[in-house]
Amino acid sequence: MTPRQLRPHQADAIDALRASLASGKRRPLLMAPTGYGKTVLAGEIIRRARGKGKRVCFVVPAVSLVDQAVDSLHRDGIAEIGVIQSDHVLTNWSKPVQVASIQTIARRGYPEAGLVLVDEAHKLFDAQKHWMAHPEWQSVPFIGLSATPWTKGLGKHYDDLIISATTQELIDGDFLAPFRVFAPDHPDLSGVKTVAGDFHEGQLAEAVNKPQLVANVVETWIRQGEGRPTLAFAVDCSHAKALQAQFEAAGIPCGYIDARTPPADRNIVRDKFHRSEYRVVCNVGTLTTGVDWDVRCIILARPTKSEMLFVQIIGRGLRTAEGKADCLILDHSDTHARLGFVTDIHHDSLDDGLENRQAKERKAPLPKECSKCHYLRPPGVATCPACGFKVEARPGVEHQDGQLAEITRGSRKNEVPAGCVQLAGETLPKSEFYRQLLGYAEVRGYREGWAANQYKSLVGSWPNAYRDASPKPPSREVRSWIKSRQISFVKAREKQEATHAS
Repeated sequence: MTPRQLRPHQADAIDALRASLASGKRRPLLMAPTGYGKTVLAGEIIRRARGKGKRVCFVVPAVSLVDQAVDSLHRDGIAEIGVIQSDHVLTNWSKPVQVASIQTIARRGYPEAGLVLVDEAHKLFDAQKHWMAHPEWQSVPFIGLSATPWTKGLGKHYDDLIISATTQELIDGDFLAPFRVFAPDHPDLSGVKTVAGDFHEGQLAEAVNKPQLVANVVETWIRQGEGRPTLAFAVDCSHAKALQAQFEAAGIPCGYIDARTPPADRNIVRDKFHRSEYRVVCNVGTLTTGVDWDVRCIILARPTKSEMLFVQIIGRGLRTAEGKADCLILDHSDTHARLGFVTDIHHDSLDDGLENRQAKERKAPLPKECSKCHYLRPPGVATCPACGFKVEARPGVEHQDGQLAEITRGSRKNEVPAGCVQLAGETLPKSEFYRQLLGYAEVRGYREGWAANQYKSLVGSWPNAYRDASPKPPSREVRSWIKSRQISFVKAREKQEATHAS
């Protein structure tokens, strides 16, 4: 089988990884949002490593993900695969590519490899930490892959963070589905303690597993769920089973999965879900990673303070699919009111475990609930996009969530100073913008004139005044703007090709 074609952000990731390793790093970690195509990227990395004669080990955090990884690598034309897992039919230590769970490696020892890929690298297992720290493995690159590389102390084990794309960038490029959020319930969590950064599970289950709240989850789905294939996330087994029973009592076919559900039974539930025999599947923390089901609605009935858990849960519904306009999120947990939208959550560095980074970082403004339909509207949006209800403001005063800003005569919101450009909220002098374009072109090996053309596309004139400008490494905002231009170009080309083909 031929390899799947890399998207622009995946090609950028390959270049960034090569630059990181060339600079002497041996433990780079790539942040790749859910739906990014991490296994496609892994396939390309493996193919290039095999071209240099290296043996590769692809490590997954659970036995249940081994076969999924093997299937994905097969789709990319990588056939020489052995599996390190019990008596798996593909067990063959002589194969140059080995797929293994970290649990099996912990029992059997380290396989021979010149490169190790670690999937879901935010899950720090002792066996993985010991492996990476072993003196004999210091020269072997370990490349981590994760949508949420924010685990406390992760920076002690990885030495470089590469942010290839953000969730918002992938949504803007039509690589992920947009989302709508409704918040119909506000559970009373005042008596629930916090343990290790999240709600105490036992107390949390007691607070949310109440007949009225459970019934409202089902009633809301019937009223607003549009019959979409749905994953419901519960606190514990009792809560998930209560939700399942309530759905079934309402005549809605509903499946159930928890950590003790055997792999064969999970596959049965998955197949029934895809055949629409189940409209909803209730689960307890088991469908948060490595799940590529066609999910079009998320029921968040499990309150959390964990950004990682929250982003992983919502990510299950953001994959694109034929006929899927968006993902509908029914938040019965107040988590969006606590953490914001998933597109608001971003960290530019790995946590070194020495300080409370999250407490120091500025939080993005939180969404506001429409008092009429419970839709969560973005900060600064006065008119509800769902029902049209408008928050009235006093004349002469601009309404913004969390503050009132007076509009004076002659003032304009978001006015860009003369001689500057604005990209994703960052205001840059035009000379700096051009220098960063030159820096990007230099790293990527683009031909002379590329930076000037990009400059002209935004500014409307040539950068003649900056002919002697020196290249400068681009900021994240400039890289994001370049990516959005590349994605738009690819989409336009695909549309044109589809038109010609038809």
